Amino acid sequence: MLKKHLGDFSIIIVIFLIDRISKLMIISSPETYDQFGISVTSFLNFNLIWNEGIAFGLFSFEEKLYYNFLTIFICLITIVIIWLMFRSEGFEKLSYTMIIGGSLGNIFDRIFYSAVPDFIDFHINNFHWFIFNVADIFITLGIISLITIEILINKKVKNENN
Repeated sequence: MLKKHLGDFSIIIVIFLIDRISKLMIISSPETYDQFGISVTSFLNFNLIWNEGIAFGLFSFEEKLYYNFLTIFICLITIVIIWLMFRSEGFEKLSYTMIIGGSLGNIFDRIFYSAVPDFIDFHINNFHWFIFNVADIFITLGIISLITIEILINKKVKNENN
């Protein structure tokens, strides 16, 4: 079984490592702690914030009990996604591996730092999008891929039934 999923585990590890390296580079750079961080382009800054919630800072709690509960819940969801990965094939499996790799990166941070370092800050003038990290990119790409697959499969099944 391990040999069958070696490629999947390799993708997960590569995503995890890309996320870890990017976060370590940002955390170790004193410029990212400034108010506006590092200006990369006219629409992109690297600006470090510590996210104690989930995506986009939602469900940030001061109470550690809630934080720990949320972390356990995220771990359980990741286990379910791993199970779904084992049961899937092709592009769907790749989508799950992207989600798992990103999720493990953020879980590592939640356990090691008690927060997730987010640093990618897209903006247009004074309008800033939510600040996120590399793990969030892979999670989002995996979810968008799964939604696309679902729409295409449902469309194909619906057309076949008509």
